[in-house]
Amino acid sequence: MRVLVTGGCGFIGSALVRRLVADGHEVVNLDAMTYAGDARTVAEVSRANNYSFLKADITDRAAISDAFKTFKPQQVFHLAAESHVDRSIDGPGVFIQTNLVGTSILLDCALEYWRSLPGEAADAFRFLHVSTDEVYGTLAMTDVAFREDTPYAPNSPYAASKAGADHLVRAWAETYGLPAVITNCSNNYGPFQHPEKLIPTVIRTALSGADIPVYGTGENIRDWLYVEDHVAGLIAAMATGRAGRKYNFGGDAERTNIDLVRDICGLLDQKRPGTAPYADQIRFVTDRPGHDLRYAVNAARAKSELSWAAAVTLDEGLSQTLDWYLTHPEWLSRDPAEIARLGLSRSEGDA
Repeated sequence: MRVLVTGGCGFIGSALVRRLVADGHEVVNLDAMTYAGDARTVAEVSRANNYSFLKADITDRAAISDAFKTFKPQQVFHLAAESHVDRSIDGPGVFIQTNLVGTSILLDCALEYWRSLPGEAADAFRFLHVSTDEVYGTLAMTDVAFREDTPYAPNSPYAASKAGADHLVRAWAETYGLPAVITNCSNNYGPFQHPEKLIPTVIRTALSGADIPVYGTGENIRDWLYVEDHVAGLIAAMATGRAGRKYNFGGDAERTNIDLVRDICGLLDQKRPGTAPYADQIRFVTDRPGHDLRYAVNAARAKSELSWAAAVTLDEGLSQTLDWYLTHPEWLSRDPAEIARLGLSRSEGDA
């Protein structure tokens, strides 16, 4: 297949690109290479004959239109997005521009291209939009997990911009018939994750002897999904998901932030023991504004319709992830001034 991936140098996007290239698909990776894009994430496939890279922003209509006309994709995986909650609180404008305006431009170009295709090619074309469980808002401790029909109630500028993008994709499918699928995932983790996110931040600060920051009292709960399991779900949704349908992906692995941090510290005690338990470095910091209490994802539809299920348990995935970071310490190294500027003491691991 000829596959266009937007945001393919990001954490989830690069994992998808690596899998698609390894599976033999012809892949164009379209990425604006902002702070979230890193060429190292796709270095292992960068010389493959079936891989090419296009530096472009999804808000650049001319560049996106030209990419469709030149590459003629049969599938589009849309992952390009601003996705860091803390950054959205500090500056929501860029999230609205990329996640809403950019998605609308990508949809327009995809629709124009799709309408130009002959019958069988048009029937085979698919557009998959990758989103987050944060569009559903927050859950109380006793609430049932998010389903695909859970009403949207986003609480951060990031979540609101992704919710808007989801609505745009649905509207283009309903109004114009664009064969689109929407997926919503729980918190991802694994190799190559951006250093601002929770798990890399815990590992980096622990190993450096610095304070390990935890929001509030650490009782916020997240459902965790290993990134390779998510990629398997995206490929399944593209291959067999119904156009106009929505699919949730979750790991069935809820854990409080403080328990997750302590688990990572315990693994570090085993794999890279120090002079004292790493958990002694944990410090609670001022909570994030509008911090959602709990996310939990019901992935029953994906399991029944796509024959998909998370294969990696959270404990297995954390151990594998920690091993990767310990053997790739350069991924965690950042200039101290840059770390301070990004406010890493306020980081959390959103998808």
